[in-house]
This record gives sequence, C-alpha cells and structure tokens, in this order.
Amino acid sequence: MILKEPIKFSELFDKCEFTFNGEMLKAVVDIERELVAVDGDMHADLEETLIENESQQRNLWGINLYPPSGEIEFDSLINIRPMHNNYSRGIEDPEITKRIEEVIEQWIISYTKA
Repeated sequence: MILKEPIKFSELFDKCEFTFNGEMLKAVVDIERELVAVDGDMHADLEETLIENESQQRNLWGINLYPPSGEIEFDSLINIRPMHNNYSRGIEDPEITKRIEEVIEQWIISYTKA
C-alpha cells in the first residue's frame, strides 16, 4: 500500500500483513515524489506498485524498518543498480540515505533513527 496520510508507526505496523517475525517491515521510498509504499512480501512488489502509480524506478529505494530500535536498514536487492553507481544492496550515496530518512519522517509519526 502507498501511504496516503501520515500514520503512527505502531498503527502502521499493526495494519500490515507482511511483517517479518513482528520485528521488521519492508518499504520502498520514492525520494522524488516523497512517497512510501509498505506491506509487501518483497521490495520488488512495492517497487512495482509505485511504478504503476507513475513513480520512476531511478527514484525508488528499498529499506527495512525495525520498530523496536527505530532503525532504518538500507538493504534491498532493488538497490543494486550499476547504471546509477550503486553496486550493492545497500545505498552508497549518503545524500540518498538522508532523503529517505526525511521522507520516512514525513510519513511515519514517531519514527526515530537509531
């Protein structure tokens, strides 16, 4: 689902079907349009949802959210894209990670970085 309004992290986590051991939630962030898609079994599913809603793949980055610690993990297969100078599942550009954190903080209330 693409978030349509800001939501408390605890409420979001309760509404999502695809949580992993109740400890992690996958998300994809559109850093250009400032959108967040959550609740997918795979980051690729969330990426597809955003692309179907007019996002550009080059602006989409996969992350994992951990509610107990408030950690954002920048790790996803969709992040591997040599064409955009990202050669790993992580995000190598600190400006992109900063943008992702800013977008997450806009949409998920009470989400704090570890």
